[in-house]
Amino acid sequence: MRHAGNGLALLGLALLLGACRDAGTGELEQELATLRVDPGELVLAPVPPLPDYRAVDYRFADRRSPFQAALPERRLMSVGDADLAPDDARSPEPLEAYELEQLDLVGILTVGGTPSALIRAPGGKVHRLRVGDHMGSDFGRIVDIASATVKLVEIVPAGQGAWIERSTQLLLDG
Repeated sequence: MRHAGNGLALLGLALLLGACRDAGTGELEQELATLRVDPGELVLAPVPPLPDYRAVDYRFADRRSPFQAALPERRLMSVGDADLAPDDARSPEPLEAYELEQLDLVGILTVGGTPSALIRAPGGKVHRLRVGDHMGSDFGRIVDIASATVKLVEIVPAGQGAWIERSTQLLLDG
């Protein structure tokens, strides 16, 4: 009895699916078979002529990029201090040759309780830095290395020979 019910349900389903068949599919199949035998020639439209190139005079290359943060505004900025000037006698470290935006924090390594940051330079080389090391073109000095961040203090010009300290950080991606 149960098998007979299943058979009837299967027969009903087959009838429903057969009723959904389009009567014009035979003609379509015949047309496709003809195209498979002889697809015909592919006709492409001609390529339009290229427009004349005109160079644009760009006079703002010496200004700050609009995609980089500006220095703090004068009214928000402290007057600055000439004593904060970077030490010119100190030889620059390898990662001071790059903008901070070009450097990537790729990991934090702790050995003997001392954390160090793994920083990838634009060439792909990974450098291991500790607290006190320098990086970035604004005389950035690492002041703290946490589980997913490296905190820096940068020294930036405030104008008229004065300098200010600016805090920033690198975040571990992912």
